[in-house]
This record gives sequence, C-alpha cells and structure tokens, in this order.
Amino acid sequence: MIYKVFYQKNFMEVPVRENTDSILIEADSEKEVRRHLADKKYNIEFIQQVSDEQLAFEKQSEDFKLEKK
Repeated sequence: MIYKVFYQKNFMEVPVRENTDSILIEADSEKEVRRHLADKKYNIEFIQQVSDEQLAFEKQSEDFKLEKK
C-alpha cells in the first residue's frame, strides 16, 4: 500500500500550514510508516492511504518520489 504523509520538518515548532510537506511511502500499514519515520523527528500531521487514482495523479508531478520502507 502507498501512504501520503503530511508533516512539518521541525518537531519543536508549532505547525504552520504553509510549512507542511508531504512524502509518499510504500508500506504494509500506517504503523510501519510511523516506525520508518520515527528517526527523522518529523511532526506528523496526517497519514492517508493513497488510492490508485490518487497515485496516478501524484505520478504526473515532476517532483514525484516514492520511498520504500
């Protein structure tokens, strides 16, 4: 499954919408995604499972990158 993670890079700052980044990660569960990102100290806002249609849309971006756990 593919998950889209919305996060802030600095865990110590108050989240600001304009500073939200996202990353796509291939994993078996949301729990694995959280474990994979634990060492990066991200302030995770939301994790969303991506449908096939959403993934096709994301692939159209020139910045498309898929991380594998």
